[in-house]
Amino acid sequence: MFKKILIANRGEIACRVIKTARRMGIQTVAVYSDADARAPFVQMADEAVHIGPAPAAQSYLIADKIIEACKQTGAEAVHPGYGFLSERTSFAEALAAEGIEFIGPPVNAIAAMGDKIESKKLAKEAGVNVVPGFVGEIESTDHAVQIADEIGYPVMMKASAGGGGKGMRLAYSEKDVREGFESVKREGLNSFGDDRVFIEKFILNPRHIEIQILGDKHGNILYLNERECSIQRRHQKVVEEAPSPFVTDKMRKAMGEQCVALSRAVGYYSAGTVELIVSGADPTGESFYFLEMNTRLQVEHPVTECITGIDLVEQMIRVAAGEELALKQEDVKIEGWAIENRVYAEDPYRGFLPSTGRLTRYRPPVPGWEDDGEANGRRGLNGIRVDDGVYEGGEVSMFYDPMIAKLITWGETRDEAADKQIAALDAFEIEGLGHNIDFVNAIMQHPRFRSGELTTGFIAEEYPEGFTGAPASDDLKTKLAAVAAFVATARSDRSRRVSGQLAEPTDAPSDWSVTIGKTPFHVIIDEEEVSVNGVEVDLAVEYSPGDRYLEAEVDGEDIGIKLDVTRMGFKMTTRGTIHKIDCLPTRVAYLSQHMIEKVPPDLSKFLICPMPGLLVALHVGEGDKVEAGQPLAVVEAMKMENTLRAEKAGVVKSLNAKAGESLAVDAIILEME
Repeated sequence: MFKKILIANRGEIACRVIKTARRMGIQTVAVYSDADARAPFVQMADEAVHIGPAPAAQSYLIADKIIEACKQTGAEAVHPGYGFLSERTSFAEALAAEGIEFIGPPVNAIAAMGDKIESKKLAKEAGVNVVPGFVGEIESTDHAVQIADEIGYPVMMKASAGGGGKGMRLAYSEKDVREGFESVKREGLNSFGDDRVFIEKFILNPRHIEIQILGDKHGNILYLNERECSIQRRHQKVVEEAPSPFVTDKMRKAMGEQCVALSRAVGYYSAGTVELIVSGADPTGESFYFLEMNTRLQVEHPVTECITGIDLVEQMIRVAAGEELALKQEDVKIEGWAIENRVYAEDPYRGFLPSTGRLTRYRPPVPGWEDDGEANGRRGLNGIRVDDGVYEGGEVSMFYDPMIAKLITWGETRDEAADKQIAALDAFEIEGLGHNIDFVNAIMQHPRFRSGELTTGFIAEEYPEGFTGAPASDDLKTKLAAVAAFVATARSDRSRRVSGQLAEPTDAPSDWSVTIGKTPFHVIIDEEEVSVNGVEVDLAVEYSPGDRYLEAEVDGEDIGIKLDVTRMGFKMTTRGTIHKIDCLPTRVAYLSQHMIEKVPPDLSKFLICPMPGLLVALHVGEGDKVEAGQPLAVVEAMKMENTLRAEKAGVVKSLNAKAGESLAVDAIILEME
């Protein structure tokens, strides 16, 4: 077994690998860029080596710097995590040339499966079902249009070396192909150093199901069941679970054996994932197609660990050291259900725009990797696990992936795992930047999610107008009204006790007018009882003025609430939405109707940068006429290109920025007449 390994990655996956290595008695080396100098993974590792500036192309993507760090520290092996160099054949070859073990699959398997075009050819030769498409070189945009016309719309354009949702565009028409083809090429080149693109038929109502593979150097290959990854946004996975609510035992066996056969054809060992696209319209489950193989550890690997009890990172290390797998296919079980939600730095209330910045408050529901307690077991603490790589006061940088943490829950049943997600998300405190906690909380409560009727179109179909918060029932509003009045009473009582403020002591108000949205409530708080609209409510809550989070039990239901004080009351965040609550003493509440509303300024004539990022392209100049919906500019943020379009027709009056500039959020790019 290795004595020391280096982790050629950052963030939560670096913490994840370090945790297992530490348990195995293996020393660890971290490498870090300028942006990550104070990151938790750097503190956790036994040694750390600085490898360059913040941009990945100048640090984490330079193989020579990783190899030099190995030589400097005496690391015998490298775990690449996911992303960066994890699927780069040249990196694995360079390590081998220096006598350093690569904790991953053989070079030939990376080459065969990492190239999306070549992998489809190999899969077809091996008798695996593949999606109809064009897997040769595409010469130009016109050539791409010709191919798409022949295949039939809709089609998917993908960067050959792509992954993680980067370098992908769905096209329903020739216009879509012409607008998106060059962007796909650029994203492929910028993120993966490869601008080749392939085009394939897009399967309608598809489910995204993947099979976890594990093999050793002695020819043993197993499948560790499946994961359902159908809930995606812009082809980026958001929610993953294991097992899939759609897959039967017969389907699991057929898929697993086919994926093992494909892996065996390329001499695969270590952990890997074969991704399949399955037609949700086929109840037999026989209409599944090979999509791609990821020759690395997946972001969503924890859900497989939860249901099988197998530490995948440990197995990867043992396989790399030459050990034989200690388990057989019949030893692989399914115990309970696990769900993972990815907590991203993006604002779902503003169209999921990237949101970088400082974490002024970060309190996960259970400790993350930096804690050495039992909370970090494969199933977490009481079935709740957090994989993170950030800290309170740290910054979520524009240079890397926007994921803040992964929240994993395990339960005996799917509903239990989902219920634990809701409770844990309610307790997850993040401030300083936008995040998607409310959004994934809403998904966990959604009737369609609960039914298991999932497709990759789930988010687009269920939130076609964007996300405005989970719908709140009248019962929830009633309970929140009771809590709001209780908190307001406690705050008033605290205020009246401050010495030197009042000539004479007064009683705290007990009669409150509470408005949630447009729904009014009359709440009375006294020592004997709490009533809402004349109906007694059983309320138990601990609150001290200044608390930012509280847990209440209302009529037997536990509710976790994040609390912000506003001028007229409170902002309470729970159950997937932000509730703006006016809470005033009843005797003065009627005065609120005389308050004058502030009219927001008209910003429609400005093109405003919606997120911090790089202005990649500006498609218009001063004096140009534009039509509504016309692309005006492209801003790159979090490794993704975002096209900004005209809201209405007009003429460009002036340009306030130029291509190549870094822009702050709300920066004015141009002004219309």
